[in-house]
This record gives sequence, structure tokens and C-alpha cells, in this order.
Amino acid sequence: MKGRVLVIDDEAEIRRNLTFGLTQEDYSVVTCPDGISAIHELNQSRNKGLAYDYLITDIFMPDIDGLKILKVIKNQYPDLPVLVITGFGDERLMMTALAEYNTGFLNKPFEIPELVSALEELTPGKTATDSSKKQVDDGMRESVSGYLTIKITDSENSMEIFDKLYSMPGIQSCDAVRGDFDVVLLAQAESAAGIEEVFDSVKAMDGIHVLSMSQVQRPKLDRDVDQFIDTYQKAVKQEAQAGARRQPGSMSYIIVDIDPDSIQQIFTTVFFIDEVLVCDVIEDGTKLVGMITGHGAVGKTPRIIEKLSQIDGVLRVREAKVIKLLDD
Repeated sequence: MKGRVLVIDDEAEIRRNLTFGLTQEDYSVVTCPDGISAIHELNQSRNKGLAYDYLITDIFMPDIDGLKILKVIKNQYPDLPVLVITGFGDERLMMTALAEYNTGFLNKPFEIPELVSALEELTPGKTATDSSKKQVDDGMRESVSGYLTIKITDSENSMEIFDKLYSMPGIQSCDAVRGDFDVVLLAQAESAAGIEEVFDSVKAMDGIHVLSMSQVQRPKLDRDVDQFIDTYQKAVKQEAQAGARRQPGSMSYIIVDIDPDSIQQIFTTVFFIDEVLVCDVIEDGTKLVGMITGHGAVGKTPRIIEKLSQIDGVLRVREAKVIKLLDD
């Protein structure tokens, strides 16, 4: 046998054709219709001590596109040969894919001999087979975060009030916004009791009305998906967040009312939208709080809001545009 191949493609006919063709070429093939099922398959195989020798992934899929999967898999399995396939390729997509080590690119349609040739051009490698490499809880406590939305009632002293909020202990970020409220605060503490103390300090301030206070909760996701998202957050999202913070005029907060029974599907869909920089769960999984960027393009943010509104299980989306008041 030439090796085990994991194929990710949302088109059933392509999965069947690749399975038949590669099997005829003496490969063992497992197929997945989307990114989430592929994440599960990779982790289950690792736990069983089974390795994959190749990954073939489409780019455009219903849940997580192939370039995002590629980024995380290369973080977890840097030596694994990956072949990116697509029927909608362009030079930008090709260069993005080929920037990753030991990665090839093939445009659809193609014949099986072309596919095999592309695989053989890659450097041999495998996924890890040591099940001890599974991520485990190291016992470290995570800090506790929470969001507050505020209406300033003393408009004559609004800048002084904003400065006080901005400088308060325990406040990680403070943004003036244009929407149903005036200020969004992100508080952080070492414990739930600590975050309540921060909430109480804010509530005690004169000249404001606190509209909502909500602790951030870890989304209820399958463990494999949770680990995948954590890796992607560290590998990709944090850099995007830092860049967006340098141009806050292009950002907005969103509050998304959702069906809590569909939390995994909704959260993963929203999280992997490129323009979504932050996605947090609050109020027992009935709402998401996030930050989106429009990169300054006219009409961009409304299109994002429309995209979010069309996700199954999303009930309502509210937006509050960030206003830059203080110089860095």
C-alpha cells in the first residue's frame, strides 16, 4: 500500500471518484464531507495510533474552508503532505496554499494520474501516531471575562466618564460605540468573584446606566472541535485582532441572539468568518458577542451583518460601530 489518504470534499461524487481512483492506485482512502468531520477523523485516528500519509482538501466547503483547515493541520502536523484541490482557483489562493510547507495545489477537473503525480511530488510525512500527544487539561485556571454595555446619562461629562471607565482596574478594553448603547467594556479577573467586583465598581459610577452585564462562557463544543478552534485562535485570530486594534474606526461589535440547541454549528460558522475577530458566548449559550472588521470598505459591514443573519439558528443580529475617542 502506498499510504493512507484523508480526503475532504463536500461533493459526494468527487469523494466517490477519488476513493475509487486512489484505491486502484493502491492507496487506502477515508473521505469526509466537511471540516468538522475531518477534525474528528484526524483525532480519532491519532487516538487509535493510526497515521495518515496524505491529506487532500477542497478549499470551499460549507463549514470551514480548506485554507483554514490547512493552517491548523500544519500547526499540528507540520510534516504531513497536503494537496489543496479546487475548481475555483486563482493565483492568490494558490500562493496562499503553497506558502505552507510541503503543500501542493491542483485545479479541478483533473485525472487520477495527475492527482497521484501531485501527491508523489510532495515530501513523505505522516500525522502523529502517539496518542500521548493529545491535548490534556494541565490544571491551569483560565481568567474570567465579562462584557458590559453602558448608556452614558450625563452627556455633558461624557468624555470624563469614558476616561474613568477606560482607566478602571480590571477593564481590558473600553470602546465608545454608536448604536443602542454608548460604551462596551470587556472586564477580566482571576475568578468569578473578581469579575463581580469589577461589575459592581462599574455600576457604582455616577453618570451611567449599565444596560447589561454578562460573563463569557466556554462554548459547549465537541472536544476535537474545541481544540481545533483553540489552535486556530492562537495561530491566526490573535494576529488579526492585534492588527484590527490599530485601526478601530473599521470595527463594530455585534450581539447575536441564537438558538442554544445549535450552538456548535452557529459558533463554528461565525468564528471562522474572516471578518469576525472575536466571538464569545454569553447568557447560557443564547447570545454571541463578537467584534467584526469591515477594513474600511464602504458597505462592507452591512454585508457581514446580512451574512450572519442568514445562518441557520441565528435569531437576531445587532451592530454597534466603534468610535475612536482616545489616541494610542
